[in-house]
Order: sequence, then C-alpha cells, then structure tokens
Amino acid sequence: MAYEPSGRTAPVPQWLDPSEQQAWRSYLDGHQRLMAELNRQLQHDSALTLTEYRILVLLSEAPGVALRMSDLAAALVCSRSRLTHQIRRMEQSRLVRRTACEDDGRGVIAHLTQDGLRRLRAAAPGHVAAVRRTFLDLLSTGQLETVGTVFDRVSTELNRHSELETN
Repeated sequence: MAYEPSGRTAPVPQWLDPSEQQAWRSYLDGHQRLMAELNRQLQHDSALTLTEYRILVLLSEAPGVALRMSDLAAALVCSRSRLTHQIRRMEQSRLVRRTACEDDGRGVIAHLTQDGLRRLRAAAPGHVAAVRRTFLDLLSTGQLETVGTVFDRVSTELNRHSELETN
C-alpha cells in the first residue's frame, strides 16, 4: 500500500513492463520529433506554424469556411484562451478574421480569408510531401491501418471520459 502526502492511501502504481515502457517512450520520442520536423518544414517553406496550418485546414473544410471559436478549440484540443491568442496573431497576418455570431451574439466565428486560403494552398504540397517522407512512406499499409485504429480508439475513449467528467 502506498500513501499520498495527505496521509490517505493511494493505489499502488501499475508500473510499465519493459515492452510497455519501450513502446511508450518510442511513441513520445517519435511524436515529438515528427511534430517538430513538420513544424520546421512549414515554417521554412511557408512561414506558417503547424498550428496555423491546422487551423487553416479546419476552416477550409468547414461549411462557409468558418467555425465558431468554441468548435475550433474543441477540434484543436486546446483552450479557448489559447486559441484566442493564436487567432489574434493570425488576424494580424490576414489569414483569418473574426465576427460576432449572429445566432446568440456571445459567440465568435473565425473565418478563413482569401489570403489564408492562398497561403494554405501554397503550403499544402510541401506539407503533404513532408508527411509522406517523415511518416506515411515509413510504414506498411497494415501498420498505417493499425496506427489509425489505435488512435481512433484512444480519441474515442478520451472523448468519452471527458464527456463523463463534464456531465
């Protein structure tokens, strides 16, 4: 039995066995290196960050090339405050613009601008090539299916857990 600093009993941690530890650390290291490389490529070739690129993609795929800020924050899995700062910077670069939501007056809508769409279209070929070079081309079809299945499951379970906590 383990004890917390408060003196209450705490469950004994179920430590990772060597193969679990290796898999977890490989995931952490590989994910960080992959995101850093994709971010570096976008900044170098297009003067966009990976976050900016993701926002532009999400807006470009949305009906009317616009999303409520709350929906955009949920899609990006980030706080509304953090997104507000990011969108403010992107507005200064004329990639997006914000308007008040006509439905309720409290919400804010982020819109993709023509400049934002132009920058996204210019950045996409290089980004896709980098995704292929640094991720897709390294894996077999079966491995790609496994990665998709694994992270669909992780996302589904974490979303379900999050919804249970908020209800």
